[in-house]
Amino acid sequence: MSRMGVARVRMPQKATRGEVIEIRTLVQHPMESGFRLDNTGKEIPRHIVESFDCTYNGREIFRVKLHPAVSTNPFFTFYAVATESGELVFTWKDDQGGVASVTQALTVA
Repeated sequence: MSRMGVARVRMPQKATRGEVIEIRTLVQHPMESGFRLDNTGKEIPRHIVESFDCTYNGREIFRVKLHPAVSTNPFFTFYAVATESGELVFTWKDDQGGVASVTQALTVA
């Protein structure tokens, strides 16, 4: 069973056309590599976020493929150019079928 946690996005709600905006994202996730043992010596199964992507009005603007070496609660900061008003959709997917998604509106003046 997937333990995908709360996903958070911090970005401006408004921007001027052509402005570069900073976007910060975080998802709560254990990011278990599959290489550790529990206190009884049993292997802890792998459970990682495998991918993260962001679309702006349906067009992909950022994508990441993650690996077991990424720490718990993956955090990303990236930038985008505000070209038009619309929606940014952020999606995280893990290797056990878990999905977290956040949609944020951006108003461009």
